[in-house]
Amino acid sequence: MTKRILVALSGTPLTESAVQHALELAKTHDAAITGVTDVDLAKVAGVGPIPMGAGAAATELVEHRLQLTEQHVTESIERFESACAEAGVPCSVVRETGDPYETLISLWRYHDFTVAGLRGLFEYGIFHNPDDVLIKLIAKGVRPILAVAREYRRVRRVLVAYSGSMESAKALKQFVQLRLWPDVTLKIVCFDRGHDTSDSLLDDAAGYCRLHGYEAEVEHLEGSPTRRLLEHADECKTDLVVMGSSSRARIFQHLLGDTALHAVRHAEIPLFLTQ
Repeated sequence: MTKRILVALSGTPLTESAVQHALELAKTHDAAITGVTDVDLAKVAGVGPIPMGAGAAATELVEHRLQLTEQHVTESIERFESACAEAGVPCSVVRETGDPYETLISLWRYHDFTVAGLRGLFEYGIFHNPDDVLIKLIAKGVRPILAVAREYRRVRRVLVAYSGSMESAKALKQFVQLRLWPDVTLKIVCFDRGHDTSDSLLDDAAGYCRLHGYEAEVEHLEGSPTRRLLEHADECKTDLVVMGSSSRARIFQHLLGDTALHAVRHAEIPLFLTQ
């Protein structure tokens, strides 16, 4: 059951899409939305080394950054509240300062899932975060996350990346149990497991989905999932990709997995991410 949705009002070009996705789901499930803004004051004030005699200019720059940030935060909140009012969706706003990861972790405890942009978090026209934002959030326990692209699109066709691993099984189960989009068309794909193994995995996964009210198409795909997953999603005109993690030795791959990491950095459609 979905009754409370957390959406990051990040002040990025993806924020409007995040709000639209949250509103769609809130109306479907009769849920409320919490919009959160966060200004990392230490980061705003981090103007780098200050040359001798340039202290006044540095102070002026920090003040300008704070003013610009406040303006963008206020605008983000106003647009969010206006959109919720127009849609008839109950909403609330949390304004925070400090570590954005800790903010989202704290709020996640009392929300069913989180909606955020695929790239960038709480920028407000001041700085640009690296693409590993979502990986850090998932690693810290904020999951599942609906990570949206800039262009809003209604979710009708969903592609599930399934390998039979515990992580991919958890992602599949979370998605069908939440039933965020009850009427979507579901397709489950498996890569490079051999046809006999893939057929067995796909049949079992489709059977599980069927018990939860989803008739799923299945397909075994050749090639590297890191490269082929997004290509296949585009070929199928997919609106959303569901994926979990897989363990790797290197730090980001360990946190999310090669295929998911590549998708986060390159996808132009929403991802449903868990670990």
